[in-house]
Amino acid sequence: MTHSERTRITVYGCGPDEADLFRELAPGFGVRPAITDAPVSEATSELAAGSRCISVGHKSPVPRATLRALGGVGVGYISTRSIGYNHIDVAYAQSVGILVGNVSYSPDSVADYTLMLMLMAIRDAKAIVRRTDAHDYRLSEVRGRELRDMTVGVIGTGRIGAAVLARLRGFGCRVLAHDTRSAGRPGAAVERVPLDELLRRSDLVTLHVPLTAATHHLLDRGALGRMKDGAVVVNTGRGGLIDTEALLRELEGGRLGGAALDVVEGEEGVFYADCRDKPLESETLLRLQELPNALISPHTAYYTDHALRDTVENSLMNCLAFESGNQHG
Repeated sequence: MTHSERTRITVYGCGPDEADLFRELAPGFGVRPAITDAPVSEATSELAAGSRCISVGHKSPVPRATLRALGGVGVGYISTRSIGYNHIDVAYAQSVGILVGNVSYSPDSVADYTLMLMLMAIRDAKAIVRRTDAHDYRLSEVRGRELRDMTVGVIGTGRIGAAVLARLRGFGCRVLAHDTRSAGRPGAAVERVPLDELLRRSDLVTLHVPLTAATHHLLDRGALGRMKDGAVVVNTGRGGLIDTEALLRELEGGRLGGAALDVVEGEEGVFYADCRDKPLESETLLRLQELPNALISPHTAYYTDHALRDTVENSLMNCLAFESGNQHG
């Protein structure tokens, strides 16, 4: 068996941009990628026959039936092309003999986007752009706010949260940070506080924690109710971190000042699809998009040339590490 055959990797859910990068980078790693744009599923598991390792995207869940089918064709390792792996039941995968690994990529992609959403939210950019597109060039009745006059609360100080903190320092705002992990080190210029205090004191709250059972609906009805009147929520993490129905009540009632969301509960099957010629079934998403102070984008914060290259390269490296026996999941 040649080295390239030994390291055949099936790449699922691969768009044209990722496919080009896999074809460019794989030969340098001695890897032969089998690329498909089909998402991984029980029905497509046979495509992985002959591959011990597969690479999957974050756009589709990997249910237990799919994991069993993958194990049945000899897959022993799944590399998800994402930092989060809430779309895979990792414990169940291990029970059927499959290890799961995530990737790291430049935190700057999400951090830059987060700051952009913050600024757009506090400057009423959605309404300004919509009026200008309609050739209404009058000033809005809503005046913008400046970050230097605000207190910003950062929940989660891992690689992305830390990159957001570094950017905020340049704006001169007061910054609060909360992280349950001891590894989170916000730095000397940042005040670490309990979550409730952060919510109570912050004019703007941004989320940078993984979605787990413990963080699901971290901002629930009670937490949102403890936020300041007029406060803004930014989420570039995972949609499930926020109880969206509770957030809608606070926004529609006018108590919260706004939201800028790159991720939304129930986005699966909607984000990344062209829905222009069909009715949108998500009432929640429709309600959010109708609000003048809710800015929605389709899970695109990570999507830069640099980060995408990191993602593909690290997915290949994960698979090679598993093949060499150095990957522990």
